[in-house]
Amino acid sequence: MADDHDDAAWRDKLDPQQFYVMREHGTERAGTSPLNFEKRDGLFHCAACNNPLFRSDTKYESGSGWPSFFAPIEGAVETSVDTSHFMRRVEVHCAQCKGHLGHVFPDGPQPTGERYCMNGVALQFEPAAA
Repeated sequence: MADDHDDAAWRDKLDPQQFYVMREHGTERAGTSPLNFEKRDGLFHCAACNNPLFRSDTKYESGSGWPSFFAPIEGAVETSVDTSHFMRRVEVHCAQCKGHLGHVFPDGPQPTGERYCMNGVALQFEPAAA
């Protein structure tokens, strides 16, 4: 799904919480995503367009309450400056459909030192084949 879809097309594709997060740049409540506890091998995809975004071996427990990763799949995400809420943050969105995923912060583990703090409703997990 490209970014040029109108709101009606996005509402048909996404549930209300996903629409709020991915199209209105909202944030899900901390600690509510089942993906916080996902430990299996696999890929995390964009919930809107199925673009592979993160490998499970880059996921870690940040203590933030949201699924966190230290690196995306190369070329899978793009960033922009977010100045809402009286602060300056770096927003992360899907490179394919431009859906809002979360934010990236410079306080993650090595090797990147980055924390991609993602909204679980913006992701879908696909376990690796057995």
